[in-house]
Amino acid sequence: MIITYLGKQFFKIQQGDTVLAFNPIGKGSKAGTVSRFGADIALSTTNHPDYNGVENLSHGDTQPFVVSGPGDYEIKGVFVRGFLSESIIDGKKFINTIYSVLFEGMNMCFLGALSEEKLSSEVREAIGNPDILFVPISDASQQAGEGVLTPAAAYKLAVSLEPKIIIPMEYLSADSVKSTSPVLKVFLKEAGEETVQPLEKLTLKKKDLEGKDGEVVVLGA
Repeated sequence: MIITYLGKQFFKIQQGDTVLAFNPIGKGSKAGTVSRFGADIALSTTNHPDYNGVENLSHGDTQPFVVSGPGDYEIKGVFVRGFLSESIIDGKKFINTIYSVLFEGMNMCFLGALSEEKLSSEVREAIGNPDILFVPISDASQQAGEGVLTPAAAYKLAVSLEPKIIIPMEYLSADSVKSTSPVLKVFLKEAGEETVQPLEKLTLKKKDLEGKDGEVVVLGA
């Protein structure tokens, strides 16, 4: 499985011919360049231009199956569960869907544009202890509660879920995918991972997760 970070909360995750995309950036977003590629499954947590650009994930004969809200889904052997939460962006309330995805035997949890520092007991129980957790942290222009968490709150929530790998997101626009964000540095300090080296992409097999406990992986080198 190959995980690539494309800015904001936009991730491309591929295994063989199967491509997943999380929170593709839409045309109306101010986040920067919109990436285009074909995806089999497109997951959008929040109906906002920064996160709902599923129209950019059609390529040739490939038309994505779109998941854009709570519920249970099974597509091409990929199992998805969506859980209701809330986000506040630009002072407005939005529905945010937290996704738990089982792909290639690995359980991923994608928190999306989460503004709440605590999850309900029902959601926590359903998520369990994910193998890979994607958590949003604020960039320099955002305030805590605006679809993101402060670095301290993000790390506290992340470790409480006991994932094997933690991947921070949101701190970069699509035009500046470089791991030099001041907010990221604060997050890494919270995690005691100041020396972590950024990766262009993360390549994982299930066996690679053995022995890992809350390891922070930074993408966007």
